Amino acid sequence: MPYTPVLATLGYVFSPDGSRVLMVHRTARPGDPHLGKYNGLGGKLDPGEDVVAGLRRELREEAAIECDAVELAGTVSWPGFGKGGEDWFGFVFRVTAFTGTPPAANAEGALEWVEVGRVLGLPLWEGDRHFLPLVFDRSGPQFHGVMPYRDGRPAGWAVSLIPARW
Repeated sequence: MPYTPVLATLGYVFSPDGSRVLMVHRTARPGDPHLGKYNGLGGKLDPGEDVVAGLRRELREEAAIECDAVELAGTVSWPGFGKGGEDWFGFVFRVTAFTGTPPAANAEGALEWVEVGRVLGLPLWEGDRHFLPLVFDRSGPQFHGVMPYRDGRPAGWAVSLIPARW
């Protein structure tokens, strides 16, 4: 059976000094599978859209900002993650420079600047705790992971790392 995941972006926008990251606290839509959790920003790719264009569009829509500096932190394959058991594949980015001012909230919930060291203490998807340290290590390796989900929970984590310098 071919692997045909939903393609998506996930962006972590850093403050100019790198000490904080912009997160959305998903509290606005009842029935949201992310309800109550903190997430980075992003979403599904549109047909004909490359991943960077998709990230930029999502950040415009969700945070009213323009990406000026973007780096690919890694990718995560989430077999079985979707509400109906769909497979997802996410391109995970660091946004290290941007223009614009994010609003206090968007249609999904409050936008909050969170100290990087506090993020892992927030209500997150359980599986995010595996890859977020790799995202927040801005000089670390690029990562490419697989995290199968069963019954709404991660059932494993395997990752390959590409060193920052060969």
